[in-house]
Amino acid sequence: MPLPETFYATAREAHRRERLGAFSAFAAFASLADDPAALRDGDPIPERWIQQVWRHQRLRQDELRLADGTALRVWHPGFWNREAGPDFQGAVIQFGDAPPRTGDVELDLVTAGWRHHGHARNPTYTGVILHVVWDEADVDRARPPVMALKPYLDAPWAELTPWLDLEAPRTLPDNVPGQCSGPLRSAGVGRVTELLRQAARVRLEAKAAELAARARQRGWNGAVWEGLLGALGYKNNAWPFRRLAWVAMEPGVDPAAESISPAAALPIEARLLGLAGLLPVDLPRGADPHLRSLWDCWWREREALAEQILPSTMWRLSGTRPANRPERRLALAARWLLRPTLAADLEAWLTQTAGLTTGRAAQQLLELLSPAEAEHVPFWSNHWTLRSPALAEPHVLLGAPRVTDLAMNVILPWLWARSAAASPRPELRALVEQRWTEWPGGEDNAVLRLTRQRLFGNTPPRLPRRAEIQQGMLQITRDFCQNAGALCTACRLPSLVSSGSLER
Repeated sequence: MPLPETFYATAREAHRRERLGAFSAFAAFASLADDPAALRDGDPIPERWIQQVWRHQRLRQDELRLADGTALRVWHPGFWNREAGPDFQGAVIQFGDAPPRTGDVELDLVTAGWRHHGHARNPTYTGVILHVVWDEADVDRARPPVMALKPYLDAPWAELTPWLDLEAPRTLPDNVPGQCSGPLRSAGVGRVTELLRQAARVRLEAKAAELAARARQRGWNGAVWEGLLGALGYKNNAWPFRRLAWVAMEPGVDPAAESISPAAALPIEARLLGLAGLLPVDLPRGADPHLRSLWDCWWREREALAEQILPSTMWRLSGTRPANRPERRLALAARWLLRPTLAADLEAWLTQTAGLTTGRAAQQLLELLSPAEAEHVPFWSNHWTLRSPALAEPHVLLGAPRVTDLAMNVILPWLWARSAAASPRPELRALVEQRWTEWPGGEDNAVLRLTRQRLFGNTPPRLPRRAEIQQGMLQITRDFCQNAGALCTACRLPSLVSSGSLER
């Protein structure tokens, strides 16, 4: 018996209604009529749908205006940011007859969201050039220019809602892939892989040169220590972590000089957290015993180190994953400082694992950098911060994905530079290059996802799952994409790719 002609469409609509029905706040949209006015005042709207309208520019482009009546032209809506900060970054907007501006775009349901969400006080939002809201945008000179979406939709809601719910999140807008995406897709996997490996080699050499320069000032041990701490800070807090590395290595403020016993971890941890400004000024009533112990260590030397304490404004905590909080990373660093031979241990790791696979060598590096059981403080296995409630399940201070980041960004470049120091050892450099080439891929992140979209569009090639390939994509982003903007203005990569050098 043949299926009815409307079978699939009916099943699809039933599925959509069921999904919407699971969220009572969204259920009203399942019964919208063809009339655009069916969306009544007060009806709820998912903010994710507003994001998709802007992301795909489902708007009547020639009619756009700000709340004050100024004409608006969207040259590029920016790139969807699913981390902390403005919803879209790197947008190109033209206001009236003024030259186009590049900046961020923040989306809210109502104009007051800018104030209620604290964006005006958050330095992350200083680059916002347009505030997009759903309806009834209010003119306010104290905020970025405001534009309402609802008056400019390019279709009735009855037509848009199925697309917004099922297709828009999975479809890459035409404005995301860069001008080099077409030539790169047609170049073939082998050629693209070689391009990314060459870019990764440039990245390795640049990181090694930076660490060698730091070694000339602070010695090889100081350079790797500074690099390791900077990497623990991630992109948002690398600078304060580096500053703590400088302070910790200064004469008279070197915790590692005190003792190498596991019991010494507590005063080292207290000093690092105190210098970071992450310990309370006064001990709160009912404080956890671990916090009390840290505070008892810190208050004795707080006055002597007062001029070295970092201001709280240096830390960017918004959007930081709980497991990556600086308090936990400094607790890990305190245990690294128990090992004054850490730099020598890293060199020994390279030579002693020469006959092992890179995967096994990576596992041994994880074991080397992870706190030994005797040195581990149970508190940080069960808490995200000093004041957070206990976790239902323990979490280690260091996992394999973070070791990959440390290896590719610090340890292997440091060893590569070290092997060419006063007594060159080409066999060690060759081993570092082998590890660099074979290291398993690390965790995906927002930068890598956007880079793949920019370089390859909706159909990325099946590239090797290696950290080196990820490093190559990051280097291309730094060398080309970040300097060209959303419109690929004056970017030479598309023409170089199209010139024939990457043809199959």
